[in-house]
Amino acid sequence: MAHDVLLIEDSPTQAAQIKATLESVGLQVRVAYDGPDGLRMVLEQKPALIVLDVKLPTMDGFQVCRRLKRAPETASIPVIMLTEKDGAQATMSGLQAGADDYIPKDIFATEHLMNTLQELGLMS
Repeated sequence: MAHDVLLIEDSPTQAAQIKATLESVGLQVRVAYDGPDGLRMVLEQKPALIVLDVKLPTMDGFQVCRRLKRAPETASIPVIMLTEKDGAQATMSGLQAGADDYIPKDIFATEHLMNTLQELGLMS
């Protein structure tokens, strides 16, 4: 049974790379390119996981995460923030917004993401 993942990432190039990585371990991935679209897609078809970029147009990833975690119908969906904004302050902001994990986009990002997917039981 493939788990459904919603990726919210405004860069088509990065979205394609992350989608390919997730699909390589058997996950089904849908992509939203901004926060409002992502929020709408979450409500339409509750994913098993949300992978969320911080730098998004119109509404940033922290705002999207807070909205998801405040709404009873989406609060239990794990959110992994995957972002170029690293550093302690950004990580704290992500975790305070309710993210289940915060992964800087660096050379270890894919490995870190795979470990988190295993911990969440989304990878066999």
